Amino acid sequence: METSDVSSLAVKMAFTGTVLASRPCPGAPDVATALDLTWVAQRRSVSRDGSAAGTLPDHGEFAMYIRTTEFRGDPSMIDGGLRLVREEIFPAVSAMDGSIGMSMLVDRQSGRCIATTAWSSEDAMLASADAVQPLRDRAESALGGTGGRYVHEWEVAVVHRDHATPDGACARLTWLSGGDLHMVDNAIDMFRMVILPQLQEQRGFCSASLMVDRETGRVVGTAAFDSREALEATRDAAARLRERVSGELGAIIDNVEEMEIAFAHLHVPEMA
Repeated sequence: METSDVSSLAVKMAFTGTVLASRPCPGAPDVATALDLTWVAQRRSVSRDGSAAGTLPDHGEFAMYIRTTEFRGDPSMIDGGLRLVREEIFPAVSAMDGSIGMSMLVDRQSGRCIATTAWSSEDAMLASADAVQPLRDRAESALGGTGGRYVHEWEVAVVHRDHATPDGACARLTWLSGGDLHMVDNAIDMFRMVILPQLQEQRGFCSASLMVDRETGRVVGTAAFDSREALEATRDAAARLRERVSGELGAIIDNVEEMEIAFAHLHVPEMA
């Protein structure tokens, strides 16, 4: 692939990232709410306290993993559920071996939630499965979950934090699928070389991350912004990039969500 091709693809992936926000985003579109954002593997995460999780390590370096739990809750129970997550679920998860944090995204209109837990290694993530299950059940119940839970594990490929996520921050998540192993590698290269530099030029940009599932060819990109207004200002540009990127990568755009970053305490080191 020529350098110009890589740059073009990278720009196209620029807005295919996922970010976390804290506090509600009034007027957000009826898209998913993220409660359990546990992204798997080599990646960097963004935390409310200013810590960051990073980008794809070179081969031979350590890798980090994330487990995400998606479900639909009751919009009227979001605040109470978040309180339980902060006061009980997060401390319990943090005490587990290999835990490096937790985050949660929510859509207060639809009730959709995505909860994420981050782990220092794949072994640590797999070993936590049984212990995390009852905590997941409690959180889902507190948030008014109605079933249909979907749990997935990801490799953290790229993460970059420009600055800590403030209250009121929101994120855009783009879910892609349909590609092969080469598509995933190309997406990672583009994200690191072109997308991040482009995002850093956007007003209100906080952080960006890219999670991948190499076996299924799925990619999840996140871009977080200081406010709902800053996020909306990039909407048209993001749409154009998504179309170009999906075409170049031979991928399908499964979903695009704009969500509130309700809880973000991920302590993954920078990997950009």
